[in-house]
Amino acid sequence: MGRTAHLPARIDPSGLTFAISLEKWKAVLLRLAAATVTIVAFFLVPAARAGSRNALQQQLSRALHAPKVSPAETGAIVLDLTTGRTLFARNSHLALRPASNEKLATTYAALTALGPSFRIETDVLGDGPQVGATLRGDLVLKGYGDPSLSAAELRSLAGQVTAAGIRNVTGRILGDESWFDARRTGAGWKAQFFLHESPALSALIVNRGWTGRYESAQPALMAAQLFRLDLRRAGVTVQGGAAVGVASAAAVPLGDVESPPLSALVRHMDVYSDNFYAEMLLKEIGAVQGTGGSASAGLAVTRRLLTAAGVPLAGVQMVDGSGLSLIDRWTPSGLAGLLHTMWLDPDLQPYLVPALPVAGETGTLEHRMRKGPAHGRVRAKTGTTENASALSGFVGDRYVFSILENGRPIRTLNAERTQDRFAQVLAKSSRS
Repeated sequence: MGRTAHLPARIDPSGLTFAISLEKWKAVLLRLAAATVTIVAFFLVPAARAGSRNALQQQLSRALHAPKVSPAETGAIVLDLTTGRTLFARNSHLALRPASNEKLATTYAALTALGPSFRIETDVLGDGPQVGATLRGDLVLKGYGDPSLSAAELRSLAGQVTAAGIRNVTGRILGDESWFDARRTGAGWKAQFFLHESPALSALIVNRGWTGRYESAQPALMAAQLFRLDLRRAGVTVQGGAAVGVASAAAVPLGDVESPPLSALVRHMDVYSDNFYAEMLLKEIGAVQGTGGSASAGLAVTRRLLTAAGVPLAGVQMVDGSGLSLIDRWTPSGLAGLLHTMWLDPDLQPYLVPALPVAGETGTLEHRMRKGPAHGRVRAKTGTTENASALSGFVGDRYVFSILENGRPIRTLNAERTQDRFAQVLAKSSRS
């Protein structure tokens, strides 16, 4: 039988050329399709982002409208926390009364000039020789501006006097408040603010000057009187009375107590918007880092620090530490710039963020924004006076914002509603 040969199939060269050409065209078409998608995406993505930004701006703009809230006296701004880019601005360079948003500048200056771990002393000094168990002279209670000084700490100081072996004082108990100036209020305050919006300012004040029935207008004298009673209870006889005076250079330290760290004082000041703490810390800044224990000295240090940090201060006028003054002025861009500066500072951010009230949860924001996306996500400093309402702070780690609203008088409830709506819009956007 013959063998059948298996020959290779013959290939038509023209058919091969056609197949190759078809494959090339398919590849070309795929590349064109991919390029088209890329080009479309190039134009559509920025357009989508722009549309999203425009929608956000429109929502924020609508949120600011409310009856009896003047658009001409309303300023607001929103910055991207990461880039610092302005996402929304309305009268952002308008100088307005900041109310308690002024405390943000005091916060920055205190943490920067004094440091988070700084503590404020209160000393007891023997101004005269100690002979056995007798101090032949005056016992001086010297304050260095602790706003948190309590009656319990006075009792501790009395115990330290007895621990030094003193059982008899031939002179008086003097309250020394010379670390600060003698001014009891802030510049530009209404008369009724004294003892109502803030206790009397003094370098030596116990229990905020509260006697149990009223707030004392002479806190250093009150402190000396209380200390004399504590000494008597501790078994120390004091032959003289209580008075205000100044320790001599020869006075000898017998004991001391310290305030909580500055970070805790700042947290209390901002969470509860404590005017007294703000004014006391401002004077402390001046006494420690400036020319003396006055508001003007503290403000000189504050302005110097803010300028060095690049915070925009055009239109800004500061005359106190709390924002009670009718003369204070800030801009939304300045406050947002200040907050952004502190956020970016790794030495300050850990102390700033816990110091701000949390929406719906703590401090002056406890009863605001208790529902919605802002709840628990917005941290901000409030501000309220008869003619100003303000809210400035952070929305998560996405936005920093500031809203200042003025009026004669301001409709506080209406203004707060606009601020809350504004913050809710930002909080919702931050989650998308």
